[in-house]
Amino acid sequence: MANHKKLILYIALFSTTLLSAQTAEIPFKVNPLFDLKQPETLGLTFAKGAETFTIFSPKENENKYNHGVVLFAFKGMLYAQWQSSSIDEDGADTQVFYSRSTDGKVWEKPMPLTTIEPQNIKTSGGWWSDGKTLVAYLGIWPKKENTPKGGFTQYITSTDGIHWGTPKPVTNSENNPVSGIIEQDVHSLPNGRIITAFHMQPGLIATPFYTDDTLGITGWKSGKMENLPSKDITISRELEPSWFYRKDGAIVMIFRDQNGTFKKLAAISHDNGVTWTIPTLIDTPDSRAKQSAGNLPNGMAYMVNNPSGNKNRFPLVITVSKDGFLFDKAYLLRSGGKDLQPMKTDGKFKRIGYSYPKSFVWKNYLYVGYATNKEDVEFTRIPLDSF
Repeated sequence: MANHKKLILYIALFSTTLLSAQTAEIPFKVNPLFDLKQPETLGLTFAKGAETFTIFSPKENENKYNHGVVLFAFKGMLYAQWQSSSIDEDGADTQVFYSRSTDGKVWEKPMPLTTIEPQNIKTSGGWWSDGKTLVAYLGIWPKKENTPKGGFTQYITSTDGIHWGTPKPVTNSENNPVSGIIEQDVHSLPNGRIITAFHMQPGLIATPFYTDDTLGITGWKSGKMENLPSKDITISRELEPSWFYRKDGAIVMIFRDQNGTFKKLAAISHDNGVTWTIPTLIDTPDSRAKQSAGNLPNGMAYMVNNPSGNKNRFPLVITVSKDGFLFDKAYLLRSGGKDLQPMKTDGKFKRIGYSYPKSFVWKNYLYVGYATNKEDVEFTRIPLDSF
């Protein structure tokens, strides 16, 4: 009996130690690559072969606010999606637009994915496809004052990129609508599992989600992750995540930190997104804004953000790692100074810089889309052999 009690005590101690070790595990490290005394460039050089193109720049009678740029490839064409309004962020006239290109250089005239509605504001939610059908996700925000603020996600589909079906709710594994706003960085593991996050109601609580539905519209399940304490209980400290996988197969999800540390938060999953460690602070600078992350075809991990260490959304930088454990190289995609065009028109929450990057690999390039000054829809592409 005594030996039995000792065994139970040993198992309990082992389990506690294992949990503590899992919680304390360092997701990744970043070498001190950034010279914060050089705010325009952080002391970095441009990525070799980097090219920048403009998808849409508003003329006098066109929408002056454009943001949330997401790129994706479908049936030999590159697609760009973004939200747009006449002048202010989240204005009542907000719509989602998209454009297409065969070469990434010449783009079609923007086309609307949504209409202006009296009851909802619709924002860009990103893309997915099974190769046959293109999915456009839409963030739905009721105009009626919600307490706390929150929304849900719909999707529309097309097989030709021109004709679109009616909006339907993104659903979970119980076939109920997911009560949250999808994060735009939807991508898949090598085994095909799709992973992103939803900002769940009530409020906006960042929660990892996964599905094995190849079209990414149903079967979503929430990963188990304990959020850190937040100053605002209606908004999680962790927001707007992206993710990459390490050489050991672990998934690392990175978040902006709403607590104002101007560093990243990160959590790890060792079981394909089912459970996650408690997010931990990563000692590398950030601008407390949306970022993008992923893996190149050779498995190399990357992160794209504004590592300014303050609210400046410049420069735009890519930081890379061979194994996902140590990020030891960084390159400029866009710099401050002469590289940053002036803002044409002021508006609510508009600001200078390169905001909310999202990335996609297509035809031997890594494409990074973003909104410059929350006004111009742009992207920078880098040849994959530059890394």
